[in-house]
Amino acid sequence: MTTELLKANELHKVDPVFGQVSFDGHEQVVFCNDKDTGLKAIIGIHNTVLGPALGGTRMWNYTNEWEALNDVLRLSRGMTYKNSISGLNLGGGKAVIIGDAKTQKTPELMRRFGQFVDSLSGKYITAEDVGMETKDMDTVNEVTKYVAGISVDRGGSGNPSPVTAYGVYMGMKAAAKYKYGSDSLEGKKVLVQGIGHVGEVLVQHLTENGALVTITDINEERVNQVATKYGAAIYSGDDLYSAAVDIYAPCALGATINDATINNIKASIIAGAANNQLANEAIHGKILKEKGILYAPDFLINAGGVINVYSELVKWTNAQVMEKTENIYNTALEIF
Repeated sequence: MTTELLKANELHKVDPVFGQVSFDGHEQVVFCNDKDTGLKAIIGIHNTVLGPALGGTRMWNYTNEWEALNDVLRLSRGMTYKNSISGLNLGGGKAVIIGDAKTQKTPELMRRFGQFVDSLSGKYITAEDVGMETKDMDTVNEVTKYVAGISVDRGGSGNPSPVTAYGVYMGMKAAAKYKYGSDSLEGKKVLVQGIGHVGEVLVQHLTENGALVTITDINEERVNQVATKYGAAIYSGDDLYSAAVDIYAPCALGATINDATINNIKASIIAGAANNQLANEAIHGKILKEKGILYAPDFLINAGGVINVYSELVKWTNAQVMEKTENIYNTALEIF
């Protein structure tokens, strides 16, 4: 147990796992460790009522183990909601690998992780998330069949990011319809935070449909590339949450809507691809409502990716996948 974890325990006076607010009745939490490959991973299985728990694997250089545990618990719980509201016969699960994906990810580490997934005998099915590529899922597939999001030439559905982005775009259009009376985003000022695989495709959809897009990301080179490619503006202020925009689209890590940021938000709509955007669902959700800011539920509008990988299990066509993803628009309007 790290010093930080001990301090956190002392501060919160709770048990390391069962006492967490984000534990929320998880069925199973698996800690995976392998000395030879350096693998340190946590698999969270939140709920399998509707079927096996499916959710991606995230590799991130967490500050400490406590942070990694909290992330996997929140993410796996979110997958339960996401799979359920999308009408998929799946439960909710997620995995995190502690480490730098750029320097510490190796084929050996991914295969070892795949063996841990395989040991759960299908209760958890993995896929790609932050820090992962389709080729990594292909490597995992060498040692287990309980993986989705593998390459098309291996019989998989490939990179789910474009479908995720399309679902977010549909959710954003539904939010505009509810808030402004029209689902056209032409002329709307949209701030996209996080220009990864999903963020870039979202920027493409927005610019093609006349939105005025501003982008930001911790990777300066990436921001410059995307800005040049799509003619997007680059955010240069000190506090992006107070930017004078119509729509804020968080597409990086979660919990960006928190005590420190929520009162600065000027946007009238929040609709993005990030998971767990609200640091505290009850508190921050209520504040957004009181401020008149429309929040598009993240676990609904970013569900395109899991719909895409689920297609591998049930053999949906691409047309069926896009139809299911497009229906996010209708579900969002019902919720609003």
